[in-house]
Amino acid sequence: MRKIEKIAVLGSGVMGSRIACHFANIGVNVLLLDIVPRELNAKEEAKGLSLEHPAVRNRIVNDALSFAVKSNPSPIYHKKFLDRVTTGNFDDDLAKISDVDWIIEVVVENLDIKKKVFTNVEKYRKEGTLISSNTSGIPMELMLEGRSEDFQKHFCGTHFFNPPRYLKLLEVIPSTKTSPEVTDFFMKYGEQFLGKTTVLCKDTPAFIANRVGIYSIMQTLQVVNELGLSVDEVDKLTGPVIGRPKSATFRTMDVVGNDTLIKVANNLYAGLVNDEVRETFKLPEMLQKIEENKWFGAKSGQGFYKKVKNEKGKSEILSLNLSSFEYEPKQKVKFATLEQTKPIEELKPRFKVLLGGKDKAGEFYRQTFFGLFQYVTNRIPEITDELYKIDDAIKAGFGWELGPFETWDTLGVAKGVEMMESMGLTPANWVKEMLESGAESFYKVEGGTRQYYDIEQKAYVSIPGLENFILLDTIRENKVVWSNSGASIFDIGDGILNLEFHSKMNTMGGEVIQGINKAIDLAEKDYQGLVVANEGANFSAGANLGLVFMYAIEQEYEEIDLMIRQFQNTMMKVRYSSIPVVVAPHGMALGGGCEITLHADKVQAAAETYIGLVEFGVGLIPAGGGTKELTLRVSNNIEVDDIVFNSYKNAFLNIGMAKVSTSAHEAFDLGILQKGDAISVNKNRQIADAKRQALNLVEAGYTTPIQQKDIKVYGKQVLGMFHAGANSMLAGGYISEHDHLISQKLGYVMAGGDLSAPTTVSEQYLLDLEREAFLSLTGEKKTLERIQSILTKGKPLRN
Repeated sequence: MRKIEKIAVLGSGVMGSRIACHFANIGVNVLLLDIVPRELNAKEEAKGLSLEHPAVRNRIVNDALSFAVKSNPSPIYHKKFLDRVTTGNFDDDLAKISDVDWIIEVVVENLDIKKKVFTNVEKYRKEGTLISSNTSGIPMELMLEGRSEDFQKHFCGTHFFNPPRYLKLLEVIPSTKTSPEVTDFFMKYGEQFLGKTTVLCKDTPAFIANRVGIYSIMQTLQVVNELGLSVDEVDKLTGPVIGRPKSATFRTMDVVGNDTLIKVANNLYAGLVNDEVRETFKLPEMLQKIEENKWFGAKSGQGFYKKVKNEKGKSEILSLNLSSFEYEPKQKVKFATLEQTKPIEELKPRFKVLLGGKDKAGEFYRQTFFGLFQYVTNRIPEITDELYKIDDAIKAGFGWELGPFETWDTLGVAKGVEMMESMGLTPANWVKEMLESGAESFYKVEGGTRQYYDIEQKAYVSIPGLENFILLDTIRENKVVWSNSGASIFDIGDGILNLEFHSKMNTMGGEVIQGINKAIDLAEKDYQGLVVANEGANFSAGANLGLVFMYAIEQEYEEIDLMIRQFQNTMMKVRYSSIPVVVAPHGMALGGGCEITLHADKVQAAAETYIGLVEFGVGLIPAGGGTKELTLRVSNNIEVDDIVFNSYKNAFLNIGMAKVSTSAHEAFDLGILQKGDAISVNKNRQIADAKRQALNLVEAGYTTPIQQKDIKVYGKQVLGMFHAGANSMLAGGYISEHDHLISQKLGYVMAGGDLSAPTTVSEQYLLDLEREAFLSLTGEKKTLERIQSILTKGKPLRN
């Protein structure tokens, strides 16, 4: 029954300020405190301020919060949420922690300093208040020395990963004195409210994610030395091709800070006296030189990469030559093994090819992956008793799509053991015992439930905590009702269907449009409602531009017209079907992905939803109902005293500037989400949340909406405003002639045409106008050049 309404964050550095922002994101009030400055800075001296001035005393905390908010990507969902954060200092404001529900310590990673903070906290903390540390490795028991029984009972490690808004891992580390109720609360609160993957850890050095993740990095550097690979080659081999972030290895190290990696590696080397591969954590020569040169990455201006201005004055990224330690132009990387994986779009099937490669890339993958496989098997039961926790931690903390055991499963456990042994590597005995028992994989799906192999029980056990989620991969075998190459329809229970897109980047081509129509037809006939959601990296990158380009080049304008009509009709079917349709966007939801969201009965957006109508950027206007829908919404909600049509101007600019929200909360500002739409902070809960919304609409007596035929448009009255703005931008050199043309077309649609007086029109009237405008723009050379550039990433298309 514990509720968190207010927290105190002690320490406002890189982590503290961002943790404070993320709690503000979810509606919690935050007291953010830090130390008082010991001396004035130049600006304060110039103003004649003293050390006692409030602005001086709170300078450190205020500067830290300001720096965090200005960082990119932002730690805050919406700037108005900053109102929930109150700043102060330890000397003047620590007594205020008596009013909070949870105190999080995020001061410097020094045991003596942390203990001093806790001593002061005990003076003001009320009994029963939760207290936790964001330590990345200091043992819990050491921090509890001298603390009261109540403090010890309510204390736990809560290790967030940077940046807390985006990296989903929260490691929960109880001490021997932590109350089980407190541990359970942190686990559930982190998952449900903070949107985290919460992993229960043993109190061992670096816990789980950093223990395995830092090992993986240090082992990679070892193999790099042995094989003589370059910085560019390694980052090509360790990025998206194996399901890891684009920043791969060396770029990630530069961004996080090479000094941070060095510090953690040194601590692990010192602390892991019994680790069988302890020497792996010893700094290789390259890191020693990096440390000597203080080339710590982004924070110092150079690391394994360096940004410079070339002879033409343009920015250029140089790579560090690991032999000469001189910077050189980035080299194009090519390996035969990588070429073989290009036709393989799905990640899991790639690993057999990558690990079987006959070139240096294949050797790199075998050494790094098989070494990692051996290492993680030996960490059980040292750092955890359950193998799934290692996968969960490394995925959520380091951004890997597959954890070590999941990756091993793609190859086959027995095959992996065979290949490892051929290289002189041996997994822990429990792996062989597992295979001898007849178990062939670390994970399996049975009865729609994902299970892992439990080493102690020697049997498969359901992964706890997944009962609150609907995960499509676990029901794919027996719950698919219909599918084609671009979409699948699932029965997710209680009379609700789920439509999943699985085209490339989930673009909305003919197969997806067919899937939408089929899903609605099935739901209207035999079910109660429909959810449109998927588990891809992004909800949808929009319509299939390749098809538009092909028809336009061939001047098949009738085909384009037919394609747009089908898209528009499908969006109108989403809006006006006899069953409720709930759309659940996440990640990128652009163009057509935004348009289907606009036509939903209700939206259940993931907090990390980047949504917008971006067609203007490719020389077009939204024509799948997007322009119509924003015009309709402005008309329905226009204020009586809005005589200068600010709401129209804002909607026009949202489309004309191809604005994309940086969170679901910002999408309300753009008019894309509306009152009544909801947000899921935890992406894993989103489909279940969307299903609940659909059932709520059914239970409320859902009826088919009536198409609007009374949309007030203002013709020349607003058209003049649109034209004047576009003319001014053109005259000032802010937009091109082609942008000016698109602006005129967009304005014409939103004005309802060049009508001489305000009048009311139907949705179909506006749909016809946007379709005609879109069609006319596909005949423009500049539009085709823009589409071509996007399709080929700036390279000319081959004939």
